[in-house]
Amino acid sequence: MACGFRRSIACQLSRVLDLPPENLIKSISAVPISRKEEVADFQLSVDSLLENNNDHSRPDTQVQARKLAEKLKCDSVVSEISTGQGTVNFKINRELLTKTVLQQVIKDGSKYGLKSELFSGLPQKKIVVEFSSPNIAKKFHVGHLRSTIIGLLGTGFQLFGYEEKLQSSPLQHLFERLGVHFDEYSGESFYREKSQEVLKLLDSKGLLQKTIKGTAIVDLSGNGDPSSICTLMRSDGTSLYATRDLAAAIDRMDKYNFDTMIYVTDKGQKKHFQQVFQMLQIMGYDWAERCQHVPFGVVQGMKTRKGDVTFLEDVLNEIRLRMLQNMASLKTTKVLENPQETAERVGLAALIIQDFKGLLLSDYQFSWDRVFQSRGDTGVFLQYTHARLHSLEETFGCGYLNDFNTACLQEPQSVSILQHLLRFDEVLYRSSQDLQPRHIVRYLLTLSHLAGMAHKTLYVKDSPPEVAGARLHLFRAVRSVLANGMKLLGITPVCRM
Repeated sequence: MACGFRRSIACQLSRVLDLPPENLIKSISAVPISRKEEVADFQLSVDSLLENNNDHSRPDTQVQARKLAEKLKCDSVVSEISTGQGTVNFKINRELLTKTVLQQVIKDGSKYGLKSELFSGLPQKKIVVEFSSPNIAKKFHVGHLRSTIIGLLGTGFQLFGYEEKLQSSPLQHLFERLGVHFDEYSGESFYREKSQEVLKLLDSKGLLQKTIKGTAIVDLSGNGDPSSICTLMRSDGTSLYATRDLAAAIDRMDKYNFDTMIYVTDKGQKKHFQQVFQMLQIMGYDWAERCQHVPFGVVQGMKTRKGDVTFLEDVLNEIRLRMLQNMASLKTTKVLENPQETAERVGLAALIIQDFKGLLLSDYQFSWDRVFQSRGDTGVFLQYTHARLHSLEETFGCGYLNDFNTACLQEPQSVSILQHLLRFDEVLYRSSQDLQPRHIVRYLLTLSHLAGMAHKTLYVKDSPPEVAGARLHLFRAVRSVLANGMKLLGITPVCRM
């Protein structure tokens, strides 16, 4: 995407460098916004073009950048070309930038950022994601919190239901609190029979060994290294997690023929999955290399007013109560038709943003006070920004939204927002590559801060109609992208709070 600007730059570079544009697109990155008023929109890292050269023969990147810039020309898209530290910088024609970005956001709607040249060369893949393995006979444990809410394509939260539903079907109801949808349920017992088939296959390949105690093991080192021994069957003949995970993986490949299977679990299971993937390899399943473990850290210090938390139900109840109290104490809170629903959605957003702000692998100290701050980098702040922008649209209606004058959006605050909107596809692409939602979180928080600053100076009320209409277009685009990003993280944006 970047609204086709990246491809336009790549096409001009390809003529000079004699390389296909597709080879250059991912080397052209959107420049993060700066406090400087004049900053380029895109930059090409010369270093990325010289990756095949060894260090001894690599020329001075500064000199190379200058030589390359001299061969390039401004055109109807690029208004200025300059050089930085080993980079060639491109500034997009300001009126074209304004018109194209805002029109693209509205036109693409929920697909904005995904219809990008960064994704165009990627094949469609079938991906199986396994996260959370609760016991249906027990209450949903707080230990399943992170594994259940981690996911890059959230489907949005459903409403809390009723107390009787919670009592009759606690697990299913808690999923509806969390807004998690599982495509299929396959219980552990389903794989007990299939586990026996796995044991027979390992035995037929001469890989299964019986110990003196009667357990069945596989020695992955081949030399008796205790750290590489995986137990697959107890002495009484019952299977273990590793056996059932092997059976489940084989069954899922047979059933779904996946391109990638991702296991989202805590980092304590890293060795377990390494062994499972290794065993699949030695069993002859080449697709084992398509299996991936995404580990996450531990949440520390999660307590309710009643003390240490054991069950997720307690956490969700605490979220609702605290958020209702916070909303009641705010002077800006409007009269809501369903305050409980709003409290739950805002509270869950607070929980998710707290969880996704850092590396998934990192442990973090949970703090109720920090989670529910209405200012700063929190989920409450994101929801508040979205609600305020929605209110702006409601107040002034959609009469202004037919057309707009690009010349009315050339203030530094407007340009910074446009430049940031330009980067959304790059952020989505980065998260898709390393499976870390923190890139999206940081992007949305920055967008919210930019919107907050612009809201203080770029007035819609009492401005001339042409100016008001242009600014309303800008704020509508911000709200749309903010909503898109929140939904990707599994957050349902609220329109009032």
